[in-house]
Amino acid sequence: MPVPAVVSLDPTTYALFVLAAVTLIVTPGPDTLFVLSRGLEDRGLGLRAAGGVTLGILFHTALVVAGLAALYRRVPGAERAVTLVGGLYLCYLGLASLRSAGGDETPEEGGLRQGFLVNALNPQVALFFLAFLPGFAAGGGGSAIAALGGTYAALTAVYLGLVALAANAAARLLTADSTQIWLDRVAGGVLLALGGWLLLT
Repeated sequence: MPVPAVVSLDPTTYALFVLAAVTLIVTPGPDTLFVLSRGLEDRGLGLRAAGGVTLGILFHTALVVAGLAALYRRVPGAERAVTLVGGLYLCYLGLASLRSAGGDETPEEGGLRQGFLVNALNPQVALFFLAFLPGFAAGGGGSAIAALGGTYAALTAVYLGLVALAANAAARLLTADSTQIWLDRVAGGVLLALGGWLLLT
């Protein structure tokens, strides 16, 4: 009976991977800022956004395992096209947040989908995983890469969940209607800035 590829992961190598992953995850980036902006608006929305980003990471892991992530390098313009779509989507979310600033509606059901699309429409994540995961897989193949990607996703879920809760806790301390409108506008501005950054890079 063959030994599963994940068993071939050296404990020291795996520990180094976890350390590197945690360092990268806690470094502020588009995913963190997105979850933060959603958490400022609503706790459930922030948590769902964190879950969506986590699903996006699993999606990119699957692309690497299937060998599809390499298409971003091989197909001319593919990476830029997906980046533009991602930037436009973030701008759309930012404008929607600005329009609804101070309103009572909190579209929690959209948080999971939004978080997934924000992450999935960022080809830089796929290219990063394409370079990052195989180096720690130690020749373990797709199963080892999937295990590493799953670990990265789990760590991300914990961290971004805490970010969402912390953002909402801070927002709840400021309960004035004028303050809530300001927070919604900040959230929308963050999303617009992220979208503009993707469009211009």
